[in-house]
Amino acid sequence: MKSSVDIFLAFLRLGLTSFGGPVAHLGYFREEFVHRRRWLGEPAYADLVALCQFLPGPASSQVGIALGLLRGGYAGAMAAFLGFTLPSAILLVVFGLGLATLPLDGGWLHGLKVVAVAVVAQALWGMGKTLTPDRPRATLAIAAATAATLLPSTAGQIGAILIGGVIGWAFLRVDTQLPHATLPVRTSRRTGAGLLIAYLVLLLVLPALAAASDSYAVKLFAGFYHAGALVFGGGHVILPLLQAQVVPPSWVSNDAFLAGYGAAQAVPGPLSTFAAYLGAVSTQSPAGWLGAAIALSAIFLPAFLLVMGALPFWESLRRHDGIRRAMPGINAAVVGLLLAAFYHPVWTSAILSGADFCLAAAAFLLLVFWKWPPWLVVVLSATIGGFM
Repeated sequence: MKSSVDIFLAFLRLGLTSFGGPVAHLGYFREEFVHRRRWLGEPAYADLVALCQFLPGPASSQVGIALGLLRGGYAGAMAAFLGFTLPSAILLVVFGLGLATLPLDGGWLHGLKVVAVAVVAQALWGMGKTLTPDRPRATLAIAAATAATLLPSTAGQIGAILIGGVIGWAFLRVDTQLPHATLPVRTSRRTGAGLLIAYLVLLLVLPALAAASDSYAVKLFAGFYHAGALVFGGGHVILPLLQAQVVPPSWVSNDAFLAGYGAAQAVPGPLSTFAAYLGAVSTQSPAGWLGAAIALSAIFLPAFLLVMGALPFWESLRRHDGIRRAMPGINAAVVGLLLAAFYHPVWTSAILSGADFCLAAAAFLLLVFWKWPPWLVVVLSATIGGFM
């Protein structure tokens, strides 16, 4: 078992350098923990991604929590979360308190968007070769990408995974599946069931408690827990719900909300740390660092409860023959969803000119063939973007 300090430092490095949103984060995780550190294999990593695609909340953060849990137990899960989340949360709170000076419209920011294209392309390159090695699974991946592109919603994404699983179960032979290493889940099924029940109880009780309470801290916690508990995909998907939560009751002005949203695009790590900014700039009390801590804890608590509660059952379910036959189809569908996200929003928001394409291609070359570390490619791309 890895020490919590080791896990924290590994995720802190990613928390400081992982630009590009949740899809890019999954690419960073894969490179760091599957290939560089070899904490788990490609099939096991694909299993985690597939599970977190099913769960509400920020998928990339949930994968990080799961990796920390598998490597270091509950303390490892917390260490992974803190390492990956704190850099962006602190930067956004500092910005909210008026101490940030970085221009949010500089070319360096566009350079970060461009390098995200290379990061996601690298993940597609590697996962595609491993998880879609034959015509049936490659076809499934393209079909899933088509469905997710034409139906850009949570229903389209989950539907693609479900259909991929059904096709895998019905048509793919068991001997076509990828080898599987049992995940070292240390949470018992009884504990997992208790955590899932806690998730549901809080979801039902907190709104009533907030309605009956005059405490802003209770209302803040309840509102952000609700946002983290019910929205699939996290990131940009959660922003409209957050805006409806904080702007109408005048907790945060719309101008402050939009300014923070712009700042959130310029920092590494999960976009859901935008919650820390909203808690910090609130017109109510507590605000500042305490308000940020309450909002941040509330929005990520569902991710902890769901991941730690679902993992024991996931590992047990995938041992059944039907699930084993479905998993190759599910994994192929996950590759397809990554391909769809690679097109939009990653490619469409970053590649706006021939120069952008050349920079992305060069970053891909450095990552895949020259094996440069991702953080160095990120810094280089941001620097070049500042002169474009």
